[in-house]
Amino acid sequence: MAERPNHMSSEEFRQAGYQAVDWVADYMVRLGEFPVKSPVEPGDIRAMLPADAPAHGEDFADVLADLDRVILPGITHWQAPGFLAYFPASASGPSALADLVSSGLGAQGMLWDTGPAVTELEQHVLDWLAVEMDLPEKFQGNGVIQDSASSSTLCAILAARHRAGGIDALPNLVAYTSEQAHSSIAKGLRVAGIPDERVRLIATTPDFAMRADHLAYEIVNDQKNGLTPFFVAATVGTTSTTAIDPVTEVGWVAENFNAWLHVDAAFAGAAVLCPEMRFLNAGLETADSYVFNPHKWLLTNFDCSAFYVADRASLNEALSITPEYLRNPASESGAVVDYRDWQVPLGRRFRALKLWFVLRHYGLEGLRAHIRRHIAWAAELTEWVDADDRFELAAPTVISLVCFRHKGGNGATQQVLDAVNQSGRAYITPTTIDGQLILRVAIGSPQTERHHVEELWNLVQSAA
Repeated sequence: MAERPNHMSSEEFRQAGYQAVDWVADYMVRLGEFPVKSPVEPGDIRAMLPADAPAHGEDFADVLADLDRVILPGITHWQAPGFLAYFPASASGPSALADLVSSGLGAQGMLWDTGPAVTELEQHVLDWLAVEMDLPEKFQGNGVIQDSASSSTLCAILAARHRAGGIDALPNLVAYTSEQAHSSIAKGLRVAGIPDERVRLIATTPDFAMRADHLAYEIVNDQKNGLTPFFVAATVGTTSTTAIDPVTEVGWVAENFNAWLHVDAAFAGAAVLCPEMRFLNAGLETADSYVFNPHKWLLTNFDCSAFYVADRASLNEALSITPEYLRNPASESGAVVDYRDWQVPLGRRFRALKLWFVLRHYGLEGLRAHIRRHIAWAAELTEWVDADDRFELAAPTVISLVCFRHKGGNGATQQVLDAVNQSGRAYITPTTIDGQLILRVAIGSPQTERHHVEELWNLVQSAA
């Protein structure tokens, strides 16, 4: 007779769960003690792991102990107060607990029928956000949670391709985006069958925003050559400098040439919860789709990308395939949303639960306070940079990203970067624009306080 698997009993799960939650809670307290960026070399973690998988189950306490021994040395601590790199991937207690509940439920939300609460909660919290962020009314009732802005952009591209004639139209389709746009746009276009030579990178202003006049010129030129402009991607908060494309003007161009306008506000979009930041919404009434990531700045654990589309028909028709085993009375009635038709994969997790927990724990005012603190500290850091004769700002500080460089050139800037990151107290990442190395300080970690920003500035000054 086959051996029985050693499933945890309810009581064993309860006790192991207490231990795991204690470990995570202790980790949150210890975050400031670790080097922010992992110091390990390639292969170090694998060298600590046994060559063969365990033949028999081990005690949970031993597994938990190896989190400290094996895993923590190889973790770059994204939640650390000194993490000022990339853009934040903010976690929080309520969100982590929601992920635990979601994992315990093990719900599969591909259809309304396979998990009515999974679908309807997602619809509801995304409508909450659409209202509180003052998004155009056409996006209400048309939101979906994707795993990332990259997937959201790919879905927008596929919907745009479908509207432009589908696969048959591919040889003539042309797409447009800023030369400062995120690489996921070019990657999504490749996946959708648009080769690099039919992707136009539009020139930018001195503040790194897309030039609508250059966009119009490129589109007119392509039309003269018998090509079909089908997709324009604008960015509200570029990765390098958080530049803001002029969505109103870009949208006017896209609309006049019947091209789909997708707006990527992956990081910056969360700021719009604050009424004083609503200028970031300018022009959204012209957009066909819009994305921002609660998992960046809204205290919701990765992965949670909020994607809104005005014309759900193009998206659903591009992605819907219905074999017999997925048919059910609710779907056939047309009265429900089946989110499988809003994404590339079939299966989907219960991501809305963590967004719901976060909104209910913090409330809108709590989330606004979280965002406003970071914006204020970024403004203060900008003043410090501006007052130091050794440094110069490399771009306007629009939200909570501060970009600057050493006046001594790339070598001096690299020296500052290396000193900061090797200190273990902070971690920042650079970008390069027009051959110049630029330091990016992205303030957004939930653990960061003003004195951590001040400590970072002291490290920068010491290294200069």
